Amino acid sequence: MTQGKVLVAGGGGFIGGHLVASLLGQGRDVRAVDQKPLDQWYQRFDEVENVQLDLSLRETCREAVDGVSEVYQLAADMGGMGFIENNKALCMLSVLINTHMLMAANDAGVDRFFFSSSACVYAAEHQTDPNVTALKEADAYPAMAEDGYGWEKLFSERMCRHFLEDYGLTTRVARYHNVYGPNGTYDGGREKAPAAICRKVIQAKLTGDHSIEIWGDGLQTRSFMYVDDCVKGSQMLLHSDVTEPINIGSSELVTINQLVDIAEDIAGITLDRRYKLDAPQGVRGRNSDNTLILERMGWEPSVSLREGLEKTYAWIHDEMVASGRYAVAVA
Repeated sequence: MTQGKVLVAGGGGFIGGHLVASLLGQGRDVRAVDQKPLDQWYQRFDEVENVQLDLSLRETCREAVDGVSEVYQLAADMGGMGFIENNKALCMLSVLINTHMLMAANDAGVDRFFFSSSACVYAAEHQTDPNVTALKEADAYPAMAEDGYGWEKLFSERMCRHFLEDYGLTTRVARYHNVYGPNGTYDGGREKAPAAICRKVIQAKLTGDHSIEIWGDGLQTRSFMYVDDCVKGSQMLLHSDVTEPINIGSSELVTINQLVDIAEDIAGITLDRRYKLDAPQGVRGRNSDNTLILERMGWEPSVSLREGLEKTYAWIHDEMVASGRYAVAVA
């Protein structure tokens, strides 16, 4: 395994912060880069070279990759379904980051380049039924990706493929499925379903208003991958010989109602559910087919939704109480 300097692009983000922590734990020399000011990073480590750069610019990408042997390209303008559906142009502009990062990495002679793609690349026709057949990698074609965000990810996957074929840059591509966990966004509009549900349940418990708004009818299905599995799988993939895009996701399928059930059980309360049928809710069903990752890497994500959600709930609860923004009900 290469032991040179590692760049985590998007290191101030949710997954990036956890990846930096993992690499530090292995004694790696890490440079973390993010567009956000350093005081807005989800996790920041003094032992790391932390740099604020706008990676949509070619010259800053050159600065970011200078002297590194491995790149984890996680940087993107993205969020949960509410953000993705209402900011398609912003999501598409992440192509500037991926284009310039690939060009800079290739020019600098980087040994290995990891790109975080998404299950949003999959054609919607495979995701119309909550009782979904799990998505296998070949289902991305014929292409009809999630508008905006999914198309940008699919295009950038193809760029990774052609930089490998044409220039010999060792690229690896993971299709993430709904990553969640502590030290991430839980409010403000960019949060994903597990964090949003935890926040709403916690808020109901803290305020004594035992009701919850759920986007959609609650019957839409998803699988959710705990961030520790995501970080482990990403590192395994980068150092594997798997050249094609591969799913990194849990195969534990649940409805959004079941996700709420688990959060309620953790909180020890039952809430009145109000369904917002006109809210963004994405496809009806999505799950990860892990046949290929098991075959090629002998591994798949294994943290159960209950275990991961307990850790996520506890972290969000402490953050919300510490913020002082949520009135605590007096019995």
